[in-house]
Amino acid sequence: MKALGKKKTVSLAPGEKSIDAFLIVTYIVLILLALAIVVPFLNVFVISITSEGEYVRSPFMLFPTEPTFDSYKALFADGRIWIGYRTTLIILGLGLPVNMVLTVCTAYALSRPGYPGRKFFMLFALFTMFFSGGIIPLYLLVKSLALTNSIWSVILVSGINTFYLIIMRNYFMALPDALIESAKIDGANEWTILFRIILPISAPILATVTLFYAVDRWNEWFNAMIFIRDTQMTPLQLVLRSIVIDAQMIDSSVLGSSSAASDSMVRFAQGMKMAAVFVTMAPIMVVYPFLQKYFVKGVLVGAIKA
Repeated sequence: MKALGKKKTVSLAPGEKSIDAFLIVTYIVLILLALAIVVPFLNVFVISITSEGEYVRSPFMLFPTEPTFDSYKALFADGRIWIGYRTTLIILGLGLPVNMVLTVCTAYALSRPGYPGRKFFMLFALFTMFFSGGIIPLYLLVKSLALTNSIWSVILVSGINTFYLIIMRNYFMALPDALIESAKIDGANEWTILFRIILPISAPILATVTLFYAVDRWNEWFNAMIFIRDTQMTPLQLVLRSIVIDAQMIDSSVLGSSSAASDSMVRFAQGMKMAAVFVTMAPIMVVYPFLQKYFVKGVLVGAIKA
C-alpha cells in the first residue's frame, strides 16, 4: 500500500538540469528592469557625444557613429561649471563631517537605555519628520544668525537628517550590550566606548549613512537657492539648472526656424543639457560601487529594532 502524501519525483539523465520556470521569469523581469535603468543613462551619455546632424537623423540611439566632444568642450569652457564644482566640493567637504559627527553622537546617546529624557528627544526628532516651521521662519532664523549668502547657511541648515538618525540609532541598539558593559567595567567612559568599540564594528551603517549624506550634499540646491545670492558660490546643481534653462531658451528662440544655423543651435543646446546632466551624476556613479557592499546590510540591520 502506497504511503499517502509521497511526492512524485522525475528522474533526470546524468548531467541534465531541471528548468525552473519561475526562475526564468525572474531573470527576465530583472533583466528588463536593469535595461529600463541603464538605457536612459546610456542615452544621456550618447546624446552628449553625438553630433548635431546625427542627432537629427536618429534622436534615440545607443551607439553614435560620429562621436564628438563639442558639447563637453563648450560646457567646460563656461566658467559656471567650475564654480559649481568648487562650491559643491566645499559643501561636501565641510557638510559631510558635520552631518556624520552630529548624527553619530545623537544616535549613540538616544540608543543608550540610561540616557535621561531619551524617549522625549526621540519623539521630538520624529515630530520634525511630519511638521516643520516653514521656509519663512527658517530664512528669518538664518538671517538673524548673519549666515545668509554664506556656505555655512547651507551646511548648518541640514545638520541632521531624522531618517538617517533613526537608522543609525536602531543599529546601535542592536549591538550586544555585553560589549558596552565590559568596557565600563574596565573603566572606559562614553567617548572611549563610542570611538574605540562602537564605531569600529559599525562600518556598514557608517558607510550607508555617509553615502546618503554625500548624495544629499552633492544634490544640494534648494537651500543654496534661498540663502545664497553670490554667483561665485553657486553649487553645481543650480549651475546645471541655469545651463538647462539657457539651452531651453535657445530652443525656444529658434523654434520654427528652418535655417541650418538655427537647427544646429537647437541640437547643440540638447547636447549641452545632456553633457551637464552626465558630469553632475558621474561622480556619484563612480563612488557608489565601492560602498554598495555596505549599503543593503546597513539599512537592513538598522531597521531591525525600533
